[in-house]
Amino acid sequence: MSGAVDLSSLKQPPAGAPGGGGGDYAVSEADFEAKVLRRSTQVPVVVVLYSQRSPGSVELVRTFERLLEEDAGVWDLATVEAEANMRIAQAFGVKGIPTVIAVAGGRPLADFEGAQPEPQVRQWLSAVIEAVGGQLEGSEPEPQPVEDPRFTAAESALERGDMAGAEAAYEAIIAAEPGNEEAKSALRQLRFLSRAQAVPDSAIATADADPANVDAALDAADVEMLNQQPDASFDRLIAVIKKTAGDDRTKVRTRLLELFELFDPAEPFVVAARRKLAAALY
Repeated sequence: MSGAVDLSSLKQPPAGAPGGGGGDYAVSEADFEAKVLRRSTQVPVVVVLYSQRSPGSVELVRTFERLLEEDAGVWDLATVEAEANMRIAQAFGVKGIPTVIAVAGGRPLADFEGAQPEPQVRQWLSAVIEAVGGQLEGSEPEPQPVEDPRFTAAESALERGDMAGAEAAYEAIIAAEPGNEEAKSALRQLRFLSRAQAVPDSAIATADADPANVDAALDAADVEMLNQQPDASFDRLIAVIKKTAGDDRTKVRTRLLELFELFDPAEPFVVAARRKLAAALY
């Protein structure tokens, strides 16, 4: 296809062109120039024109998404809903859905039409990458960020099993940079591990046998969290909050908030637990 298709008409989208939608790789007329034409000067961009009404084309999009995760930046993906972006489809001369076009250096390089099994898609994609052969700006490996020696010292202490030394290293970073979120997060994780690793595995059985024992519940929640069961840990403490008051309730609530801070606040299980906590308190 190289040179046979003129994409210049898509460099200036018409007034009121629709925005993107439909996923992380969705592209519309409004951002086609940035996400496809300009991006293709760095790495090949695979444009998939598909329809939500075509299960085969939707599955092809998913195939490319999986392959993109495997290839980590060697190429990029642009998914275009054909019905909503007819000018893009017309520019490529699309006759059927799905249609896939590889764009490199702002020009179409190769294409195919129709749903294909993953092995054939991988073979086609490998041929595209080989054809580009390091000719684009983004083909050079990106320089690796320089490691902060302060974090390196903390991590080295952890590798030696020196928990106190690692904690002191993170505290020093925070003292120098109170806004350093990476150090704060690392310190929270470290303090949790130090506490939870000292709790016996029998803590869960002990708490289950004595539901009124607040300290046992705290220990059990730590063990569950250490065992990568955050839902169980959160639910246990929320159940205790429902049944307690005063200092005991404050103690459990404080621990629960500490456990929340071990995760991204946008994690669905954290959001759900916060809602349960609000209901338990009010």
